[in-house]
Amino acid sequence: MNEKDHERLNINRFAELAERARRSGRYCYSSFHSPAGASDAYKAAAEREISLWGGAPGCERVMVRFGDSEDLGYKEEFPIRVLHVSPAQEKFAESLSHRDYLGAILNLGIERDVIGDILVRDKSAYVFVAEEMADYITSGLERVRHTNVKVKPAGKLPEDMLPKLKEEAVTVSSPRLDAVLSKLLQLSRGEAKNLFDAEKVTVNGRLCRNPETLLKEECGISVRGYGRFEYMGEMSETKKGKMRVSIRRYV
Repeated sequence: MNEKDHERLNINRFAELAERARRSGRYCYSSFHSPAGASDAYKAAAEREISLWGGAPGCERVMVRFGDSEDLGYKEEFPIRVLHVSPAQEKFAESLSHRDYLGAILNLGIERDVIGDILVRDKSAYVFVAEEMADYITSGLERVRHTNVKVKPAGKLPEDMLPKLKEEAVTVSSPRLDAVLSKLLQLSRGEAKNLFDAEKVTVNGRLCRNPETLLKEECGISVRGYGRFEYMGEMSETKKGKMRVSIRRYV
C-alpha cells in the first residue's frame, strides 16, 4: 500500500469514527497514531469534534477522539493507561532501549497501534497503552531481551518524567515556518523546504505541507527526526528589521 492509499484509508476510518460519535451521542476513539497520521483526522471531521492526546503532555503518538463536549453534554478521559516496566532484580538488569521494550511487547502478539510513547529511564520504562490492552501486557510481559521484568500500573507519569522545555530566542527574517525551522534546526532554506516535501512537519497536530505558513503565538510544531517545539511569538525587532522570536524546545 502506497502513502496515498494509506492516507485515504486513514481518512475513511476517521470519518467513520466521527459519524459514529454523532449518531451515538458518545465519544469515539482511534488507536494511537504518529503526528502525521493523526493529522488526517482534520480531513475527516470539523476541528471542534477532534481532540488529540497521548496520555501526558508532549507525547508524540496520540489517540484521536471524536465528539464535541458541548454537543454531547459531558466530558470523558481518554482510554489510555500508563504501565511501569522495571527489572525483577535490578542488579541483573541490562541497559535496555526503546526498541527493546517495543519489541518485547509486540512479541506478545500485540499490534503497534495500541502502543503509544515509551519513555525509558535508567533500567525501567513507562509505556502508554490502550486501556483494553493494559491487563494483558501487565500479566504477559515477563522478559525484555535477557532481563526478567515486572509490570505494574503507574496511574500517571511521574513529574520528573514529564518533558522539559528549554526557552530560547532566535532571530528570523519573518514568522514563516520555513524561516523559523531553518534557524532552529540549523538548516538551509532548501533543506528546510525538503522537510515539507517529505511530510515531516506538523503544526498543532496537523500535517503542514506549506513552508510559507505564518506562525501564530503558542503554535506547537513537530518535525519528525528533529523533535518538538512551541512557537511563543514575537519578542522584539532588531535594528536591521529582523524579528526576535521566542521558542520553547522539548528536551
